[in-house]
Order: sequence, then C-alpha cells, then structure tokens
Amino acid sequence: MTRYATLASTGCYLPEIQVSNDLLRQRFAHLPEFVDKMEESSGIRCRWHAPEDWATSDLALPAAKQALERAGLKPEDVDLIILGTDSPDYITPATSVVLQHKLGAVNAGTFDVGCACASFPTALACGAGWITANPGIKTVLVVGVYLMHKLTTPADPLSFFYGDGAGAAVLVASDKPGFLGAAAQAGGAYHKHWGIYSGGTFEPASVASVEAGRTTVKMLERYPPEINHEGWPRLVRKLAAGCEFSLSDIDFIIFTQVRKPSIELVMADLGLPMEKTHTIMEDWGYTGSACIPMALDDALAKKKIRSGDRLVLVGSGVGYNQAAAALVMP
Repeated sequence: MTRYATLASTGCYLPEIQVSNDLLRQRFAHLPEFVDKMEESSGIRCRWHAPEDWATSDLALPAAKQALERAGLKPEDVDLIILGTDSPDYITPATSVVLQHKLGAVNAGTFDVGCACASFPTALACGAGWITANPGIKTVLVVGVYLMHKLTTPADPLSFFYGDGAGAAVLVASDKPGFLGAAAQAGGAYHKHWGIYSGGTFEPASVASVEAGRTTVKMLERYPPEINHEGWPRLVRKLAAGCEFSLSDIDFIIFTQVRKPSIELVMADLGLPMEKTHTIMEDWGYTGSACIPMALDDALAKKKIRSGDRLVLVGSGVGYNQAAAALVMP
C-alpha cells in the first residue's frame, strides 16, 4: 500500500501582551513619521509579545497542544517533532527536544529546522518524507515558533516588525494523497544582511560583543525587494512544475507575512486573485518562523480553505532561504 502524509489538524497561539503602533509612536517619538511610514509599507498595525520570562519552547507548547487536541491525539501518540525557529531557547540543545519534554511526548524523536521564516514549509516537507519513507512513523508534529522580540532591543527601529507567536500542524499517515511536494532555493550571498552575528563560532559571545549589541538581531544591509517579488513567483512555478499542476490549479496560497504589498504584487504576477490568499500581519505583526502556520490556522478558522483545496505555502527567511510546499486539504 502506498503511504502518504496528510494534514490532520493545525494549532495556533498568540500571546497576550499587545504592542500597538500607537505605543511605538511614543517609543520612537524622536523619529517623526517613522511608524506611519512603516505601517504604510508593511500593513502592520499591531503585534503581540510573550512574557519576558518565557522561552521559545513555552510559546510553542500551547500551539502544539491545540493541534494535538484537534487531531484527537495525545502527546504520547507523536512519533516525531520537527520545530522550526531562528529564536531558539539555546544554541544547543535543540528547542524541539525541550518542547518534547514539556509536552510529554515521551515516544517522539525530535529535530530543529533553522532556516528562519522558510522553516515551516521546510519542516512540513521533512515530516511528510519521514512518514512516506518509514512505516514506523505515523504521526509527526510540526511547529513554527518565533520569539524574536527578546533577541532585539526596544530602541531598534526594526522592533516595529517583531511579533511573537506559534503555529503547529499534525501530519499523519494515510492511504490517500495529501502532501504533494516541495521546492527550495537560496541566496547565500545575503547571509550577512540580517542576523545575530555574535554568539556562535564566527564570533563567540564576549563582554565586548554584548556591549556592542552584536548578540541581538540586526539588519546590516537592506535586502533588494526582488528577492521576494521575483523569488516567490519563481519558486511557486518551480513547485508547480515539479508537482505537475498549473498555477490556475492553486486554490489557496499563503506567504511569509512581512509586507502585504509584496503579497499583492506576487499574487498579480502569478495571476491569482487576492481572495486566494490570507494575511495576518496587520493585527499580529511579523511572526517570522511562525507566521505561515498561524496564517494557515486563521484561514481555516475563517473557512477560507475547504476540503479538497490544493494549498501552497511559501516561506522566505534570512540567509537567504526560500521554501514552498503543496498539499491537498483533507
């Protein structure tokens, strides 16, 4: 019998501390019209932060629990946990193993995926591969989580973007096609544009690097807009060709939630109406590694996606990584 991976459920968690644009207007009063310009260019009006004593695994936990409950599963039913983030609890060990412990998923193996905001479609593809290739793997929990506000400074203007959150999905083995395939591309020449550049082996953390702010996230050089404006359509076409469907066969598509105007431009390039996508950055901010599963969960809650729909997920992350996955909704 042919084994397939299919999506059984999703989950989402948005923390409770609201950080509105009006609050940021007070914080950045020394930068006249800064927040107004950022709001106009991104569409972001608000973001939500986790408590300061939380770690990324704490944020992932309620989304994981919700996804399992909706699938009618217990933590001990999980065979594998794949967690995507670029705001981990630690450099090592992996955040997925911390989540496994907190969740009580005593029978699960774990690993992290660290390609920033491309992590969720990458992790979803990995989970589907484990299911189709291993008869002993029946249930995979995939989590995307972002707690970047703790790795920046309030004075950094780019803190405008960072919202915290987590999204999760449960993949299960099935005899009916679900996951269709994936595609990826990267641009490693951009690896020094945006990141946390002290704390690893390139520059171990030191008193000097901490005092200079190099252990917090920084944008050192702006990305050219064509990275997404040209990269996303190219990636979607690559995915469609590999999975042997046409762009017109896409019923719904979700992108990394950083700039709404970019999504509008790419949808026009693909010849798809905006009714076939969904955005959450307006009210939840840029939730990075978590934004795609959070947007997916929200679109499902709003009944924008139906059974039988061909769904495409497209992620972009610093590095520069881009990944896309296609699946048929059960």
